[in-house]
Amino acid sequence: MPEEMAQSAAYAHERDAKILLALNTFPPAGKTALWKEAVETGAKLRIDAIIVADIGMAHYIATQYPQIRLHLSVQAGASSPEAIKYYCREFNIKRVVLPRILTVREIKDIHAEIPCEIEAFIFGNIGMMAEGRCSLTNYVTGISTNMDGVCSPAGNVRYEKDENQNLSSKLGDFTIDCFSCNENAGYPTICKGRYLTHARKEGYYAFEEPISLNLSSLLPELVKAGVSALKIEGRQRSRAYVQAVVSAYRKAVDDIMTGHNIEMEDLLALTEGHKETQGAFKSKAWR
Repeated sequence: MPEEMAQSAAYAHERDAKILLALNTFPPAGKTALWKEAVETGAKLRIDAIIVADIGMAHYIATQYPQIRLHLSVQAGASSPEAIKYYCREFNIKRVVLPRILTVREIKDIHAEIPCEIEAFIFGNIGMMAEGRCSLTNYVTGISTNMDGVCSPAGNVRYEKDENQNLSSKLGDFTIDCFSCNENAGYPTICKGRYLTHARKEGYYAFEEPISLNLSSLLPELVKAGVSALKIEGRQRSRAYVQAVVSAYRKAVDDIMTGHNIEMEDLLALTEGHKETQGAFKSKAWR
């Protein structure tokens, strides 16, 4: 609610914290009123920046609210210096969130060519689709990841036990995975489910095995490459998860700046399936 947002904004600003409004979904054609209303609300609350993906919304904010700082969402798909410079030139973009398909060296090369800040993913969902442009959830639930901002909406999630206490996780009418009583059950997202096919009678990860991005060991290299903001995947996560991960990376950045070694082994417990990867940041052959 706007009233609650106003209270939260005041609370944050009193403590010198910045507020970023995520408007990085895509309005359907001819139905931009809700998105424009969100921009107006953000302007009234004096938010510090808006994260935008849709090019039409970028134009609207840049022309109607030029005082608002704009950040370019990863969902805009700008991964080359040419694309990023276009957004900077046309909409005065101040920060770009780079996709998770780039190595640290490529990030460094891009940084040398663009006139804005770089934000990079550091921890959380690895994102098997083209940076969030996924239609799987929409196919199953009718709710779009890109337009509604929700992957596997909680209202469509169910867990069912059989007589042996084995657990099935379901999304809508689809069984996403089955777990024995000795396994940790994961949240049912379609891309990380185990499936049976005509060719394979045993369940297997047809798309991607549950695993989390964790770039803690690459953090010093990312800082040197020009990354000025870290993006932690926090959508549909608990407050305890967000607090633990953000605090760990806050301390790590401070340690790097003061020349101390970083220790972040405890983050493994917060990864999906207790497995982690550096994804494409270290090598393009990570899959």
